[in-house]
This record gives sequence, structure tokens and C-alpha cells, in this order.
Amino acid sequence: MDFSLSDEQAELRAAVIEFARRLDKEQRHSNGPDGGFSEESWKRCAEFGIQGLPMPEEFGGSDRDPLTCLIAMEALGYGYRDNGIIFGINAQLWTVQAPLLEFGSSAQKASYLPRLIGGEMIGAHAITEPGSGSDAFAMTTRAEPKEGAYLLNGSKTFVSNAPVADLFLIFAVTDPRQGFMGISAFLVEKDTPGLSIGKPISKMGLHSSPMAELHFDDVAVSEEQRLGKEGNGAAIFNYSMIWERSSILASCVGTMERQLEACLEYARERRQFGQPIGRFQSVANKIVDMKVRLESARLLLYKAGWLRSHGRKAALEVALAKLQVAESFVQSSLDAIQIHGGYGYCSEYGFEGELRDAVGARIYSGTSEIQRNLIARELGL
Repeated sequence: MDFSLSDEQAELRAAVIEFARRLDKEQRHSNGPDGGFSEESWKRCAEFGIQGLPMPEEFGGSDRDPLTCLIAMEALGYGYRDNGIIFGINAQLWTVQAPLLEFGSSAQKASYLPRLIGGEMIGAHAITEPGSGSDAFAMTTRAEPKEGAYLLNGSKTFVSNAPVADLFLIFAVTDPRQGFMGISAFLVEKDTPGLSIGKPISKMGLHSSPMAELHFDDVAVSEEQRLGKEGNGAAIFNYSMIWERSSILASCVGTMERQLEACLEYARERRQFGQPIGRFQSVANKIVDMKVRLESARLLLYKAGWLRSHGRKAALEVALAKLQVAESFVQSSLDAIQIHGGYGYCSEYGFEGELRDAVGARIYSGTSEIQRNLIARELGL
């Protein structure tokens, strides 16, 4: 495996960093990453081409391979400090657009993909319920067939993008006798009668990525709104998770690199007891550990992307990358705060906000515990 960037990848990376830094500077003159969802930032990312990275040109995308997408998203996280907006875009890319492209009908793809890619529409993925989190297929939301259509009843929770979404990919039980093979997926627009969106859920971090519950009260959807065949819900979900778990944390690697650079600069300039604090082993060792985490996380991420770009199975590598990046992001954020001392604890420097954002990485898209279970299974345990 050779992870050195091609000329095309290097040019893309540089262009994304330039765009991201410019967007970051403009946003910080307005409300900052803790100020809530920014429709303007979302649309700016779409205009640049972020939402279209892995999508075919016929729908407005640039048809990049998985590894190149990771490199671009890593660059976005390096230059743009709003982890929430990036997270929301990732959620749409990998759990709405990707399955829509793979399983959608020609009419569905033509109707939704150009608008999702162009920023005119925002998508949300709804599978988690109050009683089913990691055990996603224990859902109780029902989609009962009725005269060539379906009636949806039930609820979903922790739906990222829900308060601002125009299109929902909803999973529901169509045949409870079939277990996980009795789950189907549906594309439902926000103004559909019977669909209600709850109040935004207040959370620890990722404040610019709004989240809410969904409630379905006899929501009528046609067969044309079903994504894929009836009973294909598990396959659609698993396909989405391969994309999401291998891609959603790429931006975190970029953030970790930016944190490391900031800590190196601070350790060289900050003086205590007559010398730069980087001369003290307690500080230098933390920076070394940050470097080791960064490089190991990037290598695992790139390996998963390389395998997927070459059409090879990567279930083990995807779980390894997701686990390593999530855990590394949390610990490196803690180290960045500790190295900066009181300044690191203050909101102005941004490290405490990145720590709050990082904690979520251990939970969303499959918890770290679930990733360990998946890895153990791949190892034959």
C-alpha cells in the first residue's frame, strides 16, 4: 500500500484547506461553532463540492474514490473548526446520499441527489429509537402495508439534522415475523402529514449539528417512497455504516493535526522556570503521544479507505479505524487542554469545545464498545 498523495489528491487537499480556513475565518466573525446551525456554511460547503465528493458527475458530484474522500474530509477538519457542521454533512453524505445512490430508483436519485449535493436540501437518517440504540434492529416503529402504500407509526430519537432536514431516511418494521429481515427503509419529506419533529435536543458538543426526535402518526407513504425492496432495511443500514464508520471521523484526524501543531508552537514559546515548557518531559511526552495517535489513526483510516477504493472487504479495518480515531481524538483533546493549562480550559482557545465534540465520536456511528465487539468477531472470537 502506498499512501503518498497523487498530484490530484494533493491539489484537492490544498484547495480544501484554503476553502476551510476562509470559511472558518468568516464564521468566527459571526457566531462561531457553538452558535448553532449555519445554513450559510452548509451551502458554502455544497457550492465548493463537499457534499458531492463521492457522488457521480451526472448528479452534480465529482465522483471521488473513498480514499480521496477521506483526504478531502481530513483537510476540511484541519482548516475548519466547526466540527458540528462537518458532522452534519458527514451524516447526510454517508447515511442518506450513499444508500440513496446504491439502492434508490432512477426517479428517486434524479429527484433527491442533485438537491442534496447542491445544498438545496438537507437529509437525515432515522433509525435509533428510545428503546433501541446499539441494538438498532430491535426497533418498534411499524410501517403497515395498506392499499399500495404504508402507514408509519412510532418514533425515532437522536436524529442528526432533524430540525433542519427536508428529507428523512426512515427505517421501520414491515414484517415483524422476519426479524431484521422484516425491516424496510422509506424516503419521507418533512411536510408529510403525520410527521412531527420534536424540539432540538441539547447536548454536550457538536452544537452546530442540531438533533431532535421524530414522531409518526399514521404517516402515509407510497411504495415509490420505499428505498430498495421491502425487507432491505438491514442491508441498507449495514451499507450505510460501512461508509459512515470509515469516513465520518476523517475530519477528526485533521483536527488532531491542528491541535498538535498548536501544542508544539505553545510548548516552544511558553516559558516557565526559565525555559520553554517543551523542555519538560511531562509536556514533551504528551506531545509525542499526540503525534503517535495522529499517525496511527491516519494510517488505519487510510488503509480502510484504500481497501474500499480497490473494491476489497474492509469490515475489520473500518472498525479498527473508527475505534482508534475516536479514542485518540478524545485523549489528544485532553492533552491539548493540559498542555495549555488554564488557557486550554478557557473557551477562547477552542480546545475545551473540541473535547466536548470529541466525546461524541466514541458514541455515534457505533460506540467504541460495539467496534470492539465487531473487531473481536472479525478475529473469530
